[in-house]
Amino acid sequence: MSKLIGILSDTHSCWDDRYALHFADCDEIWHAGDIGDPSIIERLEAASPDAVIRAVAGNIDHGMIRRRWPEVDLFDVEGARVWMTHIAGYPGRYRPGVKRILAEEGVRIMVTGHSHILKVMPDPELGLLHINPGAAGWHGWQRERTLVKLRITDGSPTELDVVSLAKTNTNSL
Repeated sequence: MSKLIGILSDTHSCWDDRYALHFADCDEIWHAGDIGDPSIIERLEAASPDAVIRAVAGNIDHGMIRRRWPEVDLFDVEGARVWMTHIAGYPGRYRPGVKRILAEEGVRIMVTGHSHILKVMPDPELGLLHINPGAAGWHGWQRERTLVKLRITDGSPTELDVVSLAKTNTNSL
C-alpha cells in the first residue's frame, strides 16, 4: 500500500489555483506552517475533499490557525513515523533538542518550513529524510516558489517530485 502526499509551506495568505491542480491526486496534503489566512486550509480542503489535510502553525500564524493547528505534529502514514513543525533546522544543523526528539520518536520523515528554501536531504545517522518544500507563497526572499509531492510505500519514501511555480503572483485571495 502507498500514499501520495502533497507538501507545501510558507503560503503567507497567498493562494494559487495550481496548489489544487498539483495536489488533486494526493491522499494527504501537509502544510508546514506560515499559513497566514485560514482560508488557505479551507481552500485546500474544498479542492481535495477526500484528502487528509494536516498542518502546523508557523511563526506568523495566530488566532484561529493556532487554535486549530499545533506547532508540532507527530503521526504515522503507511508505516512511516512523520514529525512536522515549522522551524527545526535540518540534518547537521538541528535546533537544540530536535535531534533527541527525532531519535526517541523513531522519526523517518521530518517536514519543516520557515527558510523559504527547498531542501530535501537524508540524515544517515538518524535514518530519516528531511523535507523543506520551500515557499509556496510569493511573499519572501525565495527565488522560486515550490511544492513537493512524496509517495510513501510500506514505511519508506519511494518517490519525490518537486513542482516549481512562477515567482510572480498569479492568483490572489
